[in-house]
Amino acid sequence: MKPKPTDSELEILNILWENGSATVRKINEQLSVEKPTGYTTTLKLMQIMYEKGLLTREEKGRSHVYFPVVKKDETQKVFLDKLLNSVFNGSVSQMAMQLLGGHKTSKEEIEKIKKLLDKMEDQDGSDK
Repeated sequence: MKPKPTDSELEILNILWENGSATVRKINEQLSVEKPTGYTTTLKLMQIMYEKGLLTREEKGRSHVYFPVVKKDETQKVFLDKLLNSVFNGSVSQMAMQLLGGHKTSKEEIEKIKKLLDKMEDQDGSDK
C-alpha cells in the first residue's frame, strides 16, 4: 500500500481524480479558488507526492503533467477503515447510524443506500 496522503495531498489527489491528469499550474489554479496558494508551495508538495509514490509524471515540453498513482476508492477505503477502527471500535452499524443520523440525506442517496443494503442482504443469504 502506498503512503496515506495528508489533507493537502488529498486536495491535490481529488483534483487529479476528477481530471485524470494536470500540470502544477492547473492544480494551483484550482487550489487557489478555495484559498490562496503559492505556485511554489503546490510545486513542492507535488514533488514530495511524486517521491512518495502518490503521483507519476510525464514531461510535456517545459512542464510536467502529473497523474495519480493511488486510486480514489482504495484511498477512501484506507481512511474509512482507520476511522471505523479508531473511532467506532470496528462497529459498522454505529458508524452508519452516526453518519446518517447527523446529516441531511437526499432521497436519491437513501435509495442508493437501500439498494446497497438489499444487495448485501441477498449476497449474505446466498452464502448460507
